[in-house]
Amino acid sequence: MADISEEDLVFESAAELFGLLSTPVRLKIISAVCNGERNVSELLEQIDTTQPNMSQHLATLYRAGVLGRRREGTQIYYKLQSERVATLCRAVCTQVAVELDGDDALAPADRLLRPVHR
Repeated sequence: MADISEEDLVFESAAELFGLLSTPVRLKIISAVCNGERNVSELLEQIDTTQPNMSQHLATLYRAGVLGRRREGTQIYYKLQSERVATLCRAVCTQVAVELDGDDALAPADRLLRPVHR
């Protein structure tokens, strides 16, 4: 088997990161903890999902190093551990929001999304 080139490693790592961020619930969690820690109850108030599903996504983000956590009594608080991941999420989500808002100033080649017909 050939050695993996540095370029291949970059693409594989980026694909792994995009895979981690490929669910709306995880993007919502990252957005929710951008401005400070939240416990599971607070996250469930903001994000429409079940408690078991929330816990699964929190565990995935924690294992990946995106989130940190601390226990206070019976509550577990989650916080953003990776500002770089938050920056990436903000950039992509902001661009998508601009495109969904119908910014016709963008050339088709500059868009992330295909045109949405409403």
